Amino acid sequence: MKFEAVTIKDIAKALGLSTSTVSRALRDSYEISPETKKVVLEYAKEINYRPNPIALSLKEKRSRSIGIVVSEIANSFFSQAINGIESVAHSKGYNVIITQTHESYEKEISSLQFLSSRSVDGCLLSVSTETQDFTHITDLHNRGMHIVCFDRLVGEMETHKVSVDNFKGAYDATTHLIKNGYKRIGHLSNSQYLSITKEREAGYRKALEDNQIEYDENLVKECFHGGMLYEEVEDAMNKLMKMKQKPDAIFASADKLTTNCMRYCKTKKITIPDDIAVVGFSNLDLTELLSPSLSVVRQPAFEMGTIAAELLIKMIEAKRATTDFENIVLPAEVFERESSVRRKKK
Repeated sequence: MKFEAVTIKDIAKALGLSTSTVSRALRDSYEISPETKKVVLEYAKEINYRPNPIALSLKEKRSRSIGIVVSEIANSFFSQAINGIESVAHSKGYNVIITQTHESYEKEISSLQFLSSRSVDGCLLSVSTETQDFTHITDLHNRGMHIVCFDRLVGEMETHKVSVDNFKGAYDATTHLIKNGYKRIGHLSNSQYLSITKEREAGYRKALEDNQIEYDENLVKECFHGGMLYEEVEDAMNKLMKMKQKPDAIFASADKLTTNCMRYCKTKKITIPDDIAVVGFSNLDLTELLSPSLSVVRQPAFEMGTIAAELLIKMIEAKRATTDFENIVLPAEVFERESSVRRKKK
């Protein structure tokens, strides 16, 4: 049996009114008496009537929906950002369509094509690790699609951008390790195509420089898919641990790089922090409950999501084309826990 939503015609037939009268009553028109409005609204509530979104979109020339493109919903950072986006979208009467790229350039293209074909009013985008050609994004933007970038930015596109202070987060995390006696600090980095990778690696290098520690490129290992593939992290860690002078600490620059680094150490029976200290970017809620508890750089993901959504909806609802764009950079916070305590003298 096919489900059929209740329509204005159904209400009109049940109450013995014209469809135009019911429509005006539902819109709280001054042309309809308070008594008739009361009857219509009470009956509409009783039968759980909801306006047809397709009909509304045709009338308003808006779908009242926004798209989200992220690498993976299961990533704690992105799930928190999505919660922030949804909280704003729903409060302003917008539906949300979420798509995942799984760090694939091709899936990112198909996700944006899908959202465009569904006539979303705008899109919130965090690019995949494989994306180095942004033509598919800028083409849509130039054709009038409202796009706001968050976290992983498209530098060449003029639009609102919301990110975290990746440089300072990485700088503070690396400095924390140095102050606790660690000198050979390995760095697990994300894809070099990403804005966040360059900023976090720059913070790491600057912290070494400011503490008179020579930068060693052999201590930096790129994990192209950002830890989504455990084998990538395993390979990077194997190379680091086979070095003649092994690292005494690891700074991991992404959520899954951090947790998979700890997984590697547990599998290989490498004790944290006695054998190697670990600090990484992570928004997992349970990092303090791990054994040992994990030192992390935490991003204000929910806030990033709310700000990005507010900026996007402001663009959508503006009567004139937006020409002044904001580049908002939020602070990151380092939480110092057991995985990076002061190094024991051997």
